[in-house]
Amino acid sequence: MGKTKLTRRQFVTTITAGAGTVLIGRAAFASSPGGSMHFSDALKTVTLGKSGLKTTLLGMGTGFSGYNRSSNITRAGVAELIIKQAYEKGLRYFDCADSYGTHTYTATALKSFPRESYTLCSKIWVSQGGIPEPERPNADAVVDRFRKELNTDYIDLIQIHCMTDAKWTDKEKKQMDILENLKAKGIIRAHGVSVHSLEAMEACVGNSWVDVVHVRINPFGESMDKSNPELVTPVIAKLHKEGKGIIGMKLIGAGIFKNETEKIDESLRYVLGLGTVDTVIVGFELPGQIDNYIAMVKDTLK
Repeated sequence: MGKTKLTRRQFVTTITAGAGTVLIGRAAFASSPGGSMHFSDALKTVTLGKSGLKTTLLGMGTGFSGYNRSSNITRAGVAELIIKQAYEKGLRYFDCADSYGTHTYTATALKSFPRESYTLCSKIWVSQGGIPEPERPNADAVVDRFRKELNTDYIDLIQIHCMTDAKWTDKEKKQMDILENLKAKGIIRAHGVSVHSLEAMEACVGNSWVDVVHVRINPFGESMDKSNPELVTPVIAKLHKEGKGIIGMKLIGAGIFKNETEKIDESLRYVLGLGTVDTVIVGFELPGQIDNYIAMVKDTLK
């Protein structure tokens, strides 16, 4: 599949980011033909809390508009291309989930690269809906399927997906224990949760089982656990202080302000300036977006 070619105007008006959607404004430029643009800021190595996982500051989310085992990049037929391009540009964190349907595409895209050179995350779905089957097998069976789909002996990070209940640590104790056992066996390297409510996030505080947390964060309260980010950031700070890895998502409010350059700039400055978010994930739908976002992060970190 050949590279997608865009004019500058087409590019600037179509950038989407899948853990949020991004329009690159003042730092936008297209990548040079056949070349990669590497900037030490966005691609620098970071550690996800005390989990032992090391990866890049900027990672790729594969699940923009992901549900029922499909996402925008799978529906468009570009998943393999975009994931491979992201690796070639220097990104080393790839965020999957059972509900996104991107496991096999990720495996194919990364098959020629050393397994130890990148970090794989996936998430198990335990709630109703979200995946086609009504059954919810135990985490060990699900992770075994994930490993086959991803063509890997181990998965770096497995999370329980989209928790909203304040008592999720009680309700999902069985699955948490199974994941703890899988970590002890080296089948996974770390475990954690993706939270979609402030109450679920607060349940992570003081919980030693949680290695890494996905949090929704931007300065505008869009697609976040509370509309006032000042209620969310202190909880993130507590989790970070405890040594939990923090992965930031929904930086651009799930695309709500994708065409508002000033808001995008402000969101990047805000999230990267908190000092409590280890990695930010972005989904890309076109190859040229990767270089542009790397540049945007570099420009913000100045």
